[in-house]
Amino acid sequence: MWAQDLRGSIAYAKATAKVGILTAEESASIISGLEQVYAEWAAGTFEIKVGDEDIHTANERRLTELIGPLGGKLHTGRSRNDQVATDTRLWVVEAEKDILKDLATLLEASAEFAETHIDVLMAGYTHLQPAQPIRFSHWLMSHMAAIMRDAERLQQLIPRANQCPLGAGALAGNAFGVDREFLAKELGFDGVTSNSLDSVCDRDFVAEFLMWHSLLLIHLSQMAEDLIINNMLKCVDIDDAYATGSSLMPQKKNPDALELLRGKAGVALGRSVGLMATLKGLPRAYNKDLQEDKVPLFDAVDTVKDCLAIATGVIVTMKPNPKMLMKALCPEMLATDLADYLVRKGVPFRETHHIR
Repeated sequence: MWAQDLRGSIAYAKATAKVGILTAEESASIISGLEQVYAEWAAGTFEIKVGDEDIHTANERRLTELIGPLGGKLHTGRSRNDQVATDTRLWVVEAEKDILKDLATLLEASAEFAETHIDVLMAGYTHLQPAQPIRFSHWLMSHMAAIMRDAERLQQLIPRANQCPLGAGALAGNAFGVDREFLAKELGFDGVTSNSLDSVCDRDFVAEFLMWHSLLLIHLSQMAEDLIINNMLKCVDIDDAYATGSSLMPQKKNPDALELLRGKAGVALGRSVGLMATLKGLPRAYNKDLQEDKVPLFDAVDTVKDCLAIATGVIVTMKPNPKMLMKALCPEMLATDLADYLVRKGVPFRETHHIR
C-alpha cells in the first residue's frame, strides 16, 4: 500500500498549500521528496527500519531524512485514521478494476471455447439424474452466466468504495479546512464521504468485497465440481498442466487444480465471516481492531486473481470427449419432447405426462 499512501500524501501536500499551511515552495519540496520515496519503493531500495510502526510512519520518516524538518509539516491536520482509510479505499478500487479485467478474460475465453464446441451434445442433469439433451456449450455458458453476474456486482461495488475520506482527521474533521473536493479530484475519487466519524471507521467496502469474493469462489467451485465429475466420467480431459499424478499409483491423473478451486470457496467464506465478526462490536469511531481488515483483504485479492487465472487456463486447455458425452444420452431423455409433441396434437399436458 506504499504507492497509495504516497499518492495521498502528495495530494494532501497540495491541499494544505491551498489553505496556506504550506507555502508553494514548501509544498513543492515535500512533493519532490515524496516522489523520491516513491522511486525508492519502485526500485526496491526503500529501507524499512525498526522504528517504522506502519507504512505511514515509514514514508514520513524517509521523507524527513530526505528534506529535513520540513517533512514534519506534511501531517498537519491529518490523522493516520483518515490516512489509512484513504489508502485502503484507493487500493481496493484499483484491485477491483484489475479483477474486472481478469473476469473479462475468463468470459471471453469461455465464449470462444463454447463457440468452437457448439455442436457437441451432452446430457443435462437435475438432481444429478439425466434430464434432457443439451449442448456442451450451453452447459459451459451456464457457469459463465453466474460469472457475468459477479462482474456486474463488482462494478456496483466500485462507486461505493471510491469515496474520499481524507480530511476527516482522527474523527472530528480537519481543523484547517482543507478542500476535500479538491483532494477527491486529485486522487481520482468519485466524491467525498459524508460523515467524518463514519469515514474513519467505515470498512463496508472491505466487507462487501469479501462477501463478493465468497460468492465468486462459490460459483467457481460449482463449475470445478461439474468438471471433476465430467473428468471422472471421461467426458472431459483436463490438460496435464492442471492435473497431477499419484505418488503411489502410476495410472492416476488427478484434477488437482479443480479441487483447489473447489476448496478455496470455504476459505473465502471464512474470511468474510471473520471480518464481520470483528466489525460487529466496534463502537464509533476508529479502533485498532480495524487493522484486521488487511490480511483477509490482501489474501482475498490474491486468491481471486489466482483462481480466475486457473479457471481460465483449465477451460481453454480442456478437451471435451464428444463420444463419451453422447454416451450419457438415452431415449428416455426425449420423454419431454414426446409430451410436447402430443400437446401440439391436442392432448392435455397432464395426460401426456402420465402416458406409459
